[in-house]
Parts: sequence; C-alpha cells; structure tokens
Amino acid sequence: MKFNSTQTGRRPQYTGYYSSPLGEILLSADELGLTGLWFEGQKYYARGLDESATEMETDILKQARKWLDIYFSGREPDLSVPLHPAGTKYQQEVWALLLDIPYGHTVTYGELAGLLNEKGKDHHTSARAVGGAVGHNPISIMIPCHRVLGSGGSLTGYAGGVEKKLQLLRLEKPGS
Repeated sequence: MKFNSTQTGRRPQYTGYYSSPLGEILLSADELGLTGLWFEGQKYYARGLDESATEMETDILKQARKWLDIYFSGREPDLSVPLHPAGTKYQQEVWALLLDIPYGHTVTYGELAGLLNEKGKDHHTSARAVGGAVGHNPISIMIPCHRVLGSGGSLTGYAGGVEKKLQLLRLEKPGS
C-alpha cells in the first residue's frame, strides 16, 4: 500500500464500522483513500475526523473491510487499499517506513530512527520522536504500527492498547 499524497484542502469524509475479533473499528475515508482506522476507545480515537463526516458506504470503505476480513482470517492481505492519512511531513515519513515492515516481522523504534537518519539530510531524529509519530498513526493495522517494538524487542505502546498489539502480532505469526 502507498499513500495518496495529495493534501490540498479539506475533502468530504465518509465513515463506516467493522466488527473485528478485537473489537469495533471505526473506518473513515475521503475520495482519495482511507483516512482513519481506529479501535473503539483507543487513544486519539477519531482524531482528524471531520465533524461533518457522513456515515455512508463507499468503494474505499468496502475495500478496507475486505482487507480486514482477510487480515483477521490470519492471512496476509493480497489487495491494496488507497491510503490518505493526514499528518505532518515527518509523520508521513515515519508512516511510509511502517508500510515497508513485512507482514509477520517487527522492528524497533531505534531501528526506524536509524533509517530516517540515513535518509534525512536535514534532521536527526530519535527513537522517542519516531515513537510520537508512530503513536499518532491514524490508520492502525494497515499502516502497521503494531509491528514496532521497544529496545530489546520489548512490547511497548500502542494506541489501541498493548493487549491488542500482542494479539495482532500473534495473528501474524501463527503458532508463536
């Protein structure tokens, strides 16, 4: 999956829900892509969702539900959903790195910071800064922030809760 990087102006947003094995999920999209995927009650729930968002079935929301059906069946989804997360340039850079983490694999916040430092000529970033950007990811699961661990592989932070993070990681590694 890749981001649709068009960021000009506010676009109408549409919402829908998905009942997952880990709880109810709120989905939001505009005409360019999925803009949000939040577990009910998670930290930053519906952050950035326009108050005038309309609950309505759209092709993008249908694609997102199909992707989630495949994912929660324990398989790696083989379809792509257009993504359109709103965030700062730095957050977008971090979220793009998250998309490169393979299904069933994990990285640390420090490793992501190292990758950003290798790429960036204009800034030096820390694991803590990466953690802030990862924590504000508006499209959890599809932009796989649950695959990021603390130093030494410790299970730290997840806006949906550490228990959900553990369940998502287990889902991606059957038998572990």
